Amino acid sequence: TLTSNIPEISPFLLFILADIPLPLGTVTILCIDLGTDMVPAISMAYEEAESDIMKRQPRNPFSDKLVNERLISMAYGQIGMIQASAGFFVYFVILAENGFLPQDLFGMRKAWDSKAINDLQDSYGQEWTYHDRKILEFTCHTAFFVSIVIVQWADLIICKTRKLSVFQQGMNNWMLNFGLVFETVLAAFLSYTPGMDKGLRMYPLKINWWIPAIPFSILIFIYDEARKYLLRQNPGGWVEQETYY
Repeated sequence: TLTSNIPEISPFLLFILADIPLPLGTVTILCIDLGTDMVPAISMAYEEAESDIMKRQPRNPFSDKLVNERLISMAYGQIGMIQASAGFFVYFVILAENGFLPQDLFGMRKAWDSKAINDLQDSYGQEWTYHDRKILEFTCHTAFFVSIVIVQWADLIICKTRKLSVFQQGMNNWMLNFGLVFETVLAAFLSYTPGMDKGLRMYPLKINWWIPAIPFSILIFIYDEARKYLLRQNPGGWVEQETYY
């Protein structure tokens, strides 16, 4: 749940600093924190101990904190950044498909959010009413939300172990497996159920808009597997000192 904080706060930072249309709304953030994140987070309590747990030194309660700078660096500075990149990539893809190229979005916020402007031109000269712009914006919110769910697949799996490969640990935690399915089904339910556009301002997505976030999910998994491999091959080395939490 720590890693999703970055893709949740970064859209508001760019909304303010870069003057772009809002990439992610407050309702969709609540759907992440109170919906899709809940069961996967609880499922970690059912994870079996790593097979090499008895070979490790016991934790020093005075120097080995549960939350330390290495954990913050991994969650916010590395994995969180990849997750945020996935969300923004999907956001820019959808807007570009609808005529708003990325370079033209910067500085557009005031005109985009103005109810008085019903002839805002996109990059190809097409005119957009305020109502149509907002539907497109809320569709981007939904897509950003779905992209976070997709990258959270990998994040949940890599959290199973601290040093061992996931292939060594296995996928025997059926509560976790259920959590992966649950968050995906919930995301689809929130996107495609009729009436969600009125209640939660979440709109149906084209199937191909689920795809752009998948490479980022794969990247997270490969990146962390490589990190754990280096941890096992070089105990006490630089990677362990900087990333082992």
